[in-house]
Amino acid sequence: MRVERPGHPMPIEVSTDQTRLDLAMIHAFLANESYWVPGISRSSVENSIKHSLCFGVYVEGRQAGFARVVTDFVRFAHVLDVFVLKEFRGFGFGKLLMSEMLAHPDLSTITRFTLGTADAHGLYAGFGFTAPVNPERQMELIRPNGAAMQDGRLRGVVKSGPGNRERR
Repeated sequence: MRVERPGHPMPIEVSTDQTRLDLAMIHAFLANESYWVPGISRSSVENSIKHSLCFGVYVEGRQAGFARVVTDFVRFAHVLDVFVLKEFRGFGFGKLLMSEMLAHPDLSTITRFTLGTADAHGLYAGFGFTAPVNPERQMELIRPNGAAMQDGRLRGVVKSGPGNRERR
């Protein structure tokens, strides 16, 4: 996609081509400037990109923003790691990124998009995002260090029978 702005012709593209992504820039932003994954490793960023539908915003060929979607490509998608570099903010690139993401043909059957944000509620509300309608039906599991292994097995809650749970 190429967009020209009246009075300020700046070639802008949004692409899902992972080979175009500036991995060094994405890692640097996420590790050093994001509040949600400070200190994330380069290998973790690369692995998350590998397993996501990624969107890059390019201004005159330079990557200016990024977002990714984790999805089943049928009915659920979670939006993550949305950012626009500081020098490119204020030009509507975040809105363009979200608009192109939500219009992507591979996501056309998605009935529920979710995301988390501490500071961009206004941006997402403009695309119809709201607080969960039934928050009592939403749950999450926080594992700060990932799944811990013990004796070659994942430590945590395991089902030992119908309705019975035992803790290891």
